[in-house]
Amino acid sequence: MSLSNIKAIAFDADDTLWVNETFFRKAEEEFCELVSDYLPKEEANALLFEVEMQNLKLYGYGIKPFTLSLIEAAIKVSKGSMDIALIEKLIDKGKQMLHEPVELLEGIEETLEYLSKKYRLVMATKGDLLDQERKLIKSGLEKYFHHIEIVSDKTEKQYHKLIKHLDIKEDEFLMVGNSLKSDVLPVLNIGAHAFHIPFHTTWVHETITKEISHPNFRSFTKAIELLHVL
Repeated sequence: MSLSNIKAIAFDADDTLWVNETFFRKAEEEFCELVSDYLPKEEANALLFEVEMQNLKLYGYGIKPFTLSLIEAAIKVSKGSMDIALIEKLIDKGKQMLHEPVELLEGIEETLEYLSKKYRLVMATKGDLLDQERKLIKSGLEKYFHHIEIVSDKTEKQYHKLIKHLDIKEDEFLMVGNSLKSDVLPVLNIGAHAFHIPFHTTWVHETITKEISHPNFRSFTKAIELLHVL
């Protein structure tokens, strides 16, 4: 892999710049506890995931869509008999998630500070516009980015649009993220470069089972390791 042509580096946000998935897993645990009188934990979790998948095309990604799915799943679990107080707890949980502090991942600010002096940096993420903007501002990382891209989903088409907007070629673009499904595969498919930095927790929807073998792909354990190759 030759990285000498790279002009722009895009970073995913959630679980690449800061902690995110941990809050969702905790909320799922609390949901299962709240509905334990109706369904065992594994069945409740499976039903919640099914509801999320059904709602994905309608609501998209993020805490607010997740909260709606929590409420819908609770109603389904209880066959409409769920106490309104429990519904209120789920709504409060969603609001609590929106107010969680932004915890930067190890070495990410040092990495961005160094790379921003050599490349155009982009934050390229999917999810709720208002929530992602909030987290970016609270993170203090906004100053390192040349461009912010928040989309409903990460597809080959969206990456092509981003590269065109940056006025560069595919082999001049590098994507860094924790999701093989969203941050790596579509980028490699269009002829660009992709670095994978896994997070200790990954949403089932974002996981893939096949191994990736591609000349434009590398995997790291933490962000600061990028400085050894860029």
